[in-house]
Amino acid sequence: MVVVAIDGPSASGKSTVSKEVALSLQFTYVDSGSLYRGLTWKAIRSGLDMKNSEAVVEWLAGVQIDFFVETRVVRFTMEGEDPGLQLRSEPVRESVSDMAAIPEVRTFVVRHLRDMVRFGNIVMEGRDIGSVVFPMTPFKFYLDADPEERARRRFEEQVKLEGKGDVNAVLDSLKRRDQKDTTRKTAPLQIPLGARVINTTSMSIQQVVELIAADVAKNMSANRS
Repeated sequence: MVVVAIDGPSASGKSTVSKEVALSLQFTYVDSGSLYRGLTWKAIRSGLDMKNSEAVVEWLAGVQIDFFVETRVVRFTMEGEDPGLQLRSEPVRESVSDMAAIPEVRTFVVRHLRDMVRFGNIVMEGRDIGSVVFPMTPFKFYLDADPEERARRRFEEQVKLEGKGDVNAVLDSLKRRDQKDTTRKTAPLQIPLGARVINTTSMSIQQVVELIAADVAKNMSANRS
């Protein structure tokens, strides 16, 4: 089974790139962040304080998640309910890093992520895929971009989804998320050992997709020979 790991900070382009790479290679796409956002969404609906890790861990034991593949994308329901676009809502965005910082939550999510190979060859994106979830995969990529460019991308995404946005507020939010992601004790955001680093600031989505897909195809061919 082939696992393509694509890591990077928020708004570095990894979601769009990963979907297109999966499509190009005819692999299945997995968004690891959607699991953390899904748990955050469910916790908010349950009235949980995500800064109370003991309460979150106790609650986590009863969470039921069912996974399925739809048009080569892994999706899930939580206790029969599909969170849909609510995964991208502002309350979820602002709280997901608190949820993701809890070690037991990361262990829970990593266990589910490693099981995704049951769906075949996959392209998985996140913040610790190449360093923690699948450290042995030879296909590791780390996407990055200048903070201002990342803020612009996220701002445009918010306007498209919500009809409004504030680019300065987005930049501040990204900086807070970066700080939390890189300094958390468990699985901090870092460049995985052996990963190919790609700065996407001045690159188009298609350029990045073609670069990664070609690299994976080349190495798969080399491994077969």
